[in-house]
Amino acid sequence: MEYSKNTKYTSCPKKEKSELFSPTGKESDTLPLPLRFANAIFFPIFFSVVYYLLMRWREKIRNSTPLHVVSFAEIVAILALATSSIYLLGFFSIGLVQLPNEGEEEEEEGHIFDRQQPNKYTEVEVILKESNNDVPCTTTTASPKVMAKSCPEEDEEIVQSVVEGKTPSYSLESKLSDCFRAASIRREALQRVTGKSLEGLPLEHFDYDSILGQCCEMPIGYVQLPVGIAGPLLLDDNEYSVPMATTEGCLVASTNRGCKAIHASGGATSVVLRDAMTRAPVVRFGTAKRAAELKFFLENPLNFEALSTVFNQSSRFGRLQSIKCAIAGKNLYMRFSCSTGDAMGMNMVSKGTQHVIEFLEKEFPDMDVIGISGNYCSDKKPAAVNWIEGRGKSVVCEAIIPEEVVKKVLKTDVAALVELNMLKNLTGSAMAGALGGFNAHASNIVSAIYIATGQDPAQNIESSHCITMMEAVNDGKDLHVSVTMPSIEVGTVGGGTQLASQSACLNLLGVKGANRELPGANARLLATIVAGSVLAGELSLMSALASGQLVKSHMKYNRSSKDASN
Repeated sequence: MEYSKNTKYTSCPKKEKSELFSPTGKESDTLPLPLRFANAIFFPIFFSVVYYLLMRWREKIRNSTPLHVVSFAEIVAILALATSSIYLLGFFSIGLVQLPNEGEEEEEEGHIFDRQQPNKYTEVEVILKESNNDVPCTTTTASPKVMAKSCPEEDEEIVQSVVEGKTPSYSLESKLSDCFRAASIRREALQRVTGKSLEGLPLEHFDYDSILGQCCEMPIGYVQLPVGIAGPLLLDDNEYSVPMATTEGCLVASTNRGCKAIHASGGATSVVLRDAMTRAPVVRFGTAKRAAELKFFLENPLNFEALSTVFNQSSRFGRLQSIKCAIAGKNLYMRFSCSTGDAMGMNMVSKGTQHVIEFLEKEFPDMDVIGISGNYCSDKKPAAVNWIEGRGKSVVCEAIIPEEVVKKVLKTDVAALVELNMLKNLTGSAMAGALGGFNAHASNIVSAIYIATGQDPAQNIESSHCITMMEAVNDGKDLHVSVTMPSIEVGTVGGGTQLASQSACLNLLGVKGANRELPGANARLLATIVAGSVLAGELSLMSALASGQLVKSHMKYNRSSKDASN
């Protein structure tokens, strides 16, 4: 058997045969009687102190007591927890070894035991077991380069185990403690099961540890997307180079032309009108009257302080702003709105809402909680409530484009743009029954920036709600253009923002991470940049339509006969 140069091995310690094997074939059968008594003592201690500490922790959170302030009983419980944990770790580390048959080699947890040489072991890769009690003696780290070229011999048995369904694919990361190796094995097993090649889907040069438990489950590689730069966008007297991840030709070039027109006109200005993420649970009562009683309770200003205190205890940054209720029969929908700092805030508002629900259950014991989200929020769906009330950051952005810039940069005239905007973005969208879609292509720019900066791409739906307005000003010579976007949902911490590529794009915009001096400032700035970029994109596309250049430009930049796989 050949091994990679980068593979490390450690041998099991040598033991006498009498220590390795028990007469019955199972080491657990020979446990001394005092050990069983110890088990009867430490098992109850462990579970009892865990339950006690959890109850104390919950009580401290409800009473706003610092967690580091502990009583004597809690110190004793912590010491008991540590002692029992150490004992249980030692107990479960005992391996189960079986006596091999005469004249055969016994393979046990990845070790081949040669009966002619009882103290010599040949190390092979561990065959994964479902039991967490089986701890292998070997440590193997395969070279990524060897893994990428072919499946190493030491991983072949694991791949086969996944293919046969003996080892769940989702458990590879926890079993192997090597995220890259887990992705490689999962990828190879998938190719064998499906009979389809994944050649062309990159595997190497990606930090799979960074997505574990946060961004993506069961990875087999990553998709490459080109990132272009539009700008500089002159917004509120600052210049921004806007990263856009897209595969649509002309999009970056068109947005860049809009940025050029805005810059030549002295820049755009923006205002954040509102900043609040929402979550709306649905609860049910026996009668509509009872549901109305809770509605009146929640909307009574005298009760808001108590509700906000309960909500705000759940987070350092989440602050309850309002509760809006709607009734459907005996069902009540409660739309909680709160500020969330620099995070997009879905988890934060959900956590705070859960705290309030638990509080309300004491006051309204007949309340039946159907779900923490009742779609009155409304998340990742076109909804009038977001269009009217807003969700996330509500932003308006405007600019005045002089007649000269309209003609030289945008290649059209003010009157043509105003007329097209009225008939297309306003009247045309109304004829189509659009909901928040009174624009040319806001979602193009929003999606490209969201992917580049690690936002949730699915929230492009409500984030692209936009109405584009164009009006001739200064005796009809200049163009006033604006975009109003009531529900831009962005964050600069959490989720995909922590990945290396997305973090670099946020850093380019100057909004990476949390703003320590003014929590929430980075996320609000990112929202204004999104709106400013949409303004640029709207200007350019509408100009291309007005001048009849849209088809020509797409035929030139958005078509290719090249096969990317060659």
